[in-house]
Amino acid sequence: MKSFLLSLLALTAASASLLPRQQAPSFGNVNAVIDSAFKKVSLLDYQGKYVVLLFYPFDFTYVCPTELIAFSDKIDSFHELGAEVLGISTDSHFTHLAWIKTARKDGGLGGLRYPLLADISKDISRAYGVLVEDSTDDLYGAALRGLFILDGAGKIRSIQINDAPVGRSVDETLRLIQAFKHTDTHGEVCPANWQPGSKTIVPDQDQKKKYFSDVNRDL
Repeated sequence: MKSFLLSLLALTAASASLLPRQQAPSFGNVNAVIDSAFKKVSLLDYQGKYVVLLFYPFDFTYVCPTELIAFSDKIDSFHELGAEVLGISTDSHFTHLAWIKTARKDGGLGGLRYPLLADISKDISRAYGVLVEDSTDDLYGAALRGLFILDGAGKIRSIQINDAPVGRSVDETLRLIQAFKHTDTHGEVCPANWQPGSKTIVPDQDQKKKYFSDVNRDL
């Protein structure tokens, strides 16, 4: 019992300190709904691709369907970048399926174009530090709105965790993947508000001057 508690404390401490540049916690053999069918999903299934892990609190709620639908409607844009999206909550795969089959006009998803994972053990949410474990919180046992971007090597490149009332931006998620893939390929870095096709910076004390002189000509 003592060793179990020590392991649990170590896992909790590790998840609380997850940062970009670290290896993402792996998971496997998780029940999921894909194309309205029950299947098993592992993170290793997506090795070599960028992956967006989209944690959310509950099925059949308010902000959650707007987020999942928004990502589903733009899934082709993710695929064009060689990226996949995985939705994750602590609901069961049976609840996921019922929600997917519910029409959008009734608060359902009306179909979904990426896998929806059932983290009923709460192990994935806990490992990524998004599980609400305060029993006095009305989200107790659920995941916060965590968004993790992983690269093809399984490393975390970006972390965003919102409180429950506010949803996340699909366009910003796509922009971040485009930016990270650009830096992966070209070795240049992306300045504030970078958009595909705009100027980047060579991370060198001398070569950086070209960028700053170009964007500050009148200053």
